[in-house]
Amino acid sequence: MNPIIISSFDDFNQYVGKELGVSDFIQITQEQINMFADATLDHQWIHVDEARAKAESPFKSTIAHGYLNVSVLPHLWEQVVEVRNSKLTVNYGIEKLRFMQAVTVNSEVRIRVKLLSLVNLRGITKAEISAVLEIKDSKKPALEGIIVFLYHF
Repeated sequence: MNPIIISSFDDFNQYVGKELGVSDFIQITQEQINMFADATLDHQWIHVDEARAKAESPFKSTIAHGYLNVSVLPHLWEQVVEVRNSKLTVNYGIEKLRFMQAVTVNSEVRIRVKLLSLVNLRGITKAEISAVLEIKDSKKPALEGIIVFLYHF
């Protein structure tokens, strides 16, 4: 899949209200989960203790941290949209974030995005993007929310 190329506010503006696309799937591995646990100091057994999770968890395996799933959104976003000419890009926020389903280890996820709104704030482009993190072979997504980026063109 080739990403949409955005080089200016005007390029972006033509997509307001439209689905921008879907990323490729990436697999969430136990190694990623363990490294995320180390980075965030969140070693809850449901994430890192494979034997206990298999025996006691309703998912019968470990699951990714919810915020690990959030943290892959920018990477997946860049597969859908390539923003050029931005001197600085800022993760501005996430609104209405809902975790809807656990991502079990070795599941594959991808992002589906739609440009909800675009505002020119005195030369800074504020983009609000509907993001749904889909799980391969699941009807229910892992999460959904509105991610907000600021682009300094």
